[in-house]
Amino acid sequence: MELLKRREAWNITYTHALGETASWFYVQIRDHAKIYGRRCGKTGRVLVPPRAFSDQTLEPTTDWVEVGPGGRIETFTIVYEEFQNLPPPPYAFGYVMLDGGDTAIGGFFRGVDLSDPAKAAERLKVGTRVTTKFADDRKGDMLDFWFECA
Repeated sequence: MELLKRREAWNITYTHALGETASWFYVQIRDHAKIYGRRCGKTGRVLVPPRAFSDQTLEPTTDWVEVGPGGRIETFTIVYEEFQNLPPPPYAFGYVMLDGGDTAIGGFFRGVDLSDPAKAAERLKVGTRVTTKFADDRKGDMLDFWFECA
């Protein structure tokens, strides 16, 4: 069987309403350089990023809980190939379980030499402690913060 290769270009831009929960979350990042989750009233789990409803119980979440800035790496990837609308490679991205949270949030890792993939992977291994850092000029989105190894 012949395996085919195809080059496709998808350029999709859209605007959507964030809703009350996500809007409040991004305003806190933008205006206060803090990350919050929402507590599930039934299980007590803190969902980060916050959701209006629990992913397990489908019950509305209740109170806001500040999380981080510390946390531990849950998973990561190092990207060496260029992707449209993403930073120039190499860069590292992954998910971090912030202190006080029960679900992981995605973000970029900075401050790690990515020129040697094996050494970089060892530095970013699962369980590594990280600290959340915030941009000086925040816009209220996921690029306003990143993680650095502690």
